Amino acid sequence: MPVRIEEFETGDLPNGPSVPKQVLIYLYTNQDKAFTRSEIATGIEEDSNTVGTALSRLKRRDLVRHKDECWAITRDLERVQDAYDLHTVTEQLNDEDGGIDPDEWDAAAPDEPHPSEKD
Repeated sequence: MPVRIEEFETGDLPNGPSVPKQVLIYLYTNQDKAFTRSEIATGIEEDSNTVGTALSRLKRRDLVRHKDECWAITRDLERVQDAYDLHTVTEQLNDEDGGIDPDEWDAAAPDEPHPSEKD
């Protein structure tokens, strides 16, 4: 969904659920059906290409199934719940401590490999 240029310029961007999260919720609430990428995009009011990228990433994580042009939620709903729980905990921790700064992470990394990684 396009963002008005005023919102873009001021940084007042929408802060809703991510597209992958929207896709999972949509497929979960319609788990008795399979949809094309376009149907999912229409259902969650997002760009079809963005939905396609999200579906590919979700498939690599075994959270959705794909056959021909159709997509459906995985049969392993426990896997979806585990992924959601991990995502929720990660968001909570990032809110509490500001997340991980990649530069600080690299600076704190040891120069030598851990002894368990040596031959």
